[in-house]
Amino acid sequence: MSSVPQYYSVEQVAELLGLHVRTVRGYIRDGRLRATRIGKQYRIARQDLEAFTGAPAAEPPAAEPRYAEVSAVVRIESIGRVEAGRVANTVLAAIAGPRDGGGPPLRVEAVHEEDRETLRLVVLGGPADTAAVLALVDTLIKENRHG
Repeated sequence: MSSVPQYYSVEQVAELLGLHVRTVRGYIRDGRLRATRIGKQYRIARQDLEAFTGAPAAEPPAAEPRYAEVSAVVRIESIGRVEAGRVANTVLAAIAGPRDGGGPPLRVEAVHEEDRETLRLVVLGGPADTAAVLALVDTLIKENRHG
């Protein structure tokens, strides 16, 4: 079974042919391009598009994937310099490796305020990657509490 659709929208035909949507609608109104009206929209059958262009119909361009990014600030209190360094280095090492699924790049910044014994981690990335970093931080903090 072919992955080429049986019917195209006016917008898809315009993008495939490098034309403005109004131009495609004009071709339909003039009878140069056959189309079926469904409600208020036109649909162009693959064979009608092929007859109009004289070439096999192409796959319409894929829509751009949605992009989501999360920013989170984690503040860890009562943490000394050595332990803050261990947590920060573990998190930074974890994000340095390959990730599944692509998505936006994952970024982490760590700042330790020695006088306040506070570690701040700023995490920026896709929802799943950010959640994984937060879970790792949670595990590291629990280990410190119980270990």
